Amino acid sequence: MSAVFRLVPASLRPLGSRCGPAYITPMERFLPALIVVAMVATLGVLGLGLLSMARGDSARRSNKLMQSRVLLQGIALLLFIVFMWLFRR
Repeated sequence: MSAVFRLVPASLRPLGSRCGPAYITPMERFLPALIVVAMVATLGVLGLGLLSMARGDSARRSNKLMQSRVLLQGIALLLFIVFMWLFRR
């Protein structure tokens, strides 16, 4: 551990900073891929919900799709926040 790194308070260090490259490298690939999957799922559910509303299908189904979209959007945002927190440099 470098002397400069020790001067930074533990609360400001990235979460995986002590784990080394063996941990960071796979996470640098996995987490962005997971974020993209969550964003694509959100977009897909949004499209299905809009299509359902435009066709005049069941209002209950459209409402459930929009609720699912909000949930997926929250998950994508949470993953993005975790990504930014873990890999701040």
